[in-house]
Parts: sequence; structure tokens; C-alpha cells
Amino acid sequence: MAGSSAVLSDSSLLSRLDRAFHVAESWLALLSGITIFLLVLLAVVNVLGRWLFSLPVSGYIDWVEQFMAIFAFFGIAYCQRLGGHIRMDIFVSKLHGRKLWLSEAVTTLLMLFVTLVLIYGSYLHFLRAYTNGDSSIDIGLPVWPAKLVIPFALTVLALRLILQFWGYLRAFKEDTDTPVAVPLIEDAATQASHEADTVSGMDAQDKNNGGSV
Repeated sequence: MAGSSAVLSDSSLLSRLDRAFHVAESWLALLSGITIFLLVLLAVVNVLGRWLFSLPVSGYIDWVEQFMAIFAFFGIAYCQRLGGHIRMDIFVSKLHGRKLWLSEAVTTLLMLFVTLVLIYGSYLHFLRAYTNGDSSIDIGLPVWPAKLVIPFALTVLALRLILQFWGYLRAFKEDTDTPVAVPLIEDAATQASHEADTVSGMDAQDKNNGGSV
């Protein structure tokens, strides 16, 4: 299932690295959001230009294709850190203690292996596009920058997986219920409770602000 999570921290080296790396992940996720916003503006300009002046944006499809790689891949490490990716945890939800952390460590290691294979393959695609000078069909944009985004973003994801693998191994060794630097997935009831608390807090704040005006 997909869900939000809490990531605990302490003064250990692992936790400090986790927090520092999360800053970089947050900036990449922000860049993804900004890219989406700019593409929405570009779509508006393209539609209005075509409708009002019969002058659409030149190479609109080419630009969208290039920037899709940014918002599609720059946020995956950020999402992985928060445990936001879709997962089937019917079996894992039955585990506790060392069995749970061992299971998470094994699956994280498998994810890391797949990610490294994808990094290798996507880098070869980038290198081929750069060497051959591949370009888009309409206005001839070079495609290698967009293809470089993919191995870069996957490398960031691989580093996040390494940190989480370290965190799960540490949790397994210490047999703790409160590991650091790994997402603690919340069940549906806990998520609903937190969302209700958030809404209630916002409502209370609105009432207070309204009363002070």
C-alpha cells in the first residue's frame, strides 16, 4: 500500500547523513514541482497563443518531452525517504522486530540492485545520444540533457537506498522498535488520525485568527 511515514532521528552518524541528504532530496523535489508549474504556464501560453493569435509555442511537444524527465525522476529519492512509494505489505505487516528489519533490509538490497542496473542502462542511453548528437523531431533540441537526468536521479535514489539499508541493518542488530533513518509506515487508522488532527488544528487556527481580527 502507499502511505505516509515518520522518520526518526538521533545524534548518530547515520541520522546526520540521513538529514543532510534529505536536504538535497528536498531541493530536487522542489525543482520537480517548479518544472511542473512552468510546464503548466507553457501550456497556457501555447493554448492562448494558438487561440488568440494563431501562434502556438514553437516546438511545444519537444519542450514538454525534455522536461518530463525532471519531474518524473527528481522526486523519487525524496518519496523513497518518506516511504511514499506504492508497495504491497500484506506479508511484511505481519512481521515484527528483527524479522521485519531483516525483510526490509533484503527488499531494500534488491531495490538497490535493480536501481544500479537501471543506472548502467540509462547511462548507456545518455552516452549514445550524446555521441550521436540525437535531437528532437520538431525543433532539433538535443535530447542528451533529458537522458542524463535519469541516471543522475537514479544515482541519488541508490544513495538513499544505501542509507536505508544501513538503517535496517542497524535496527536488526539493535532489535529496536524505533530505528532511525528509515520510514516507519503508518497504518490506515494512524494516517486517518493524523489527517484529522491536522484538519482540526487548521480549523482551530482559522477560528483564532478570525476572532483576533
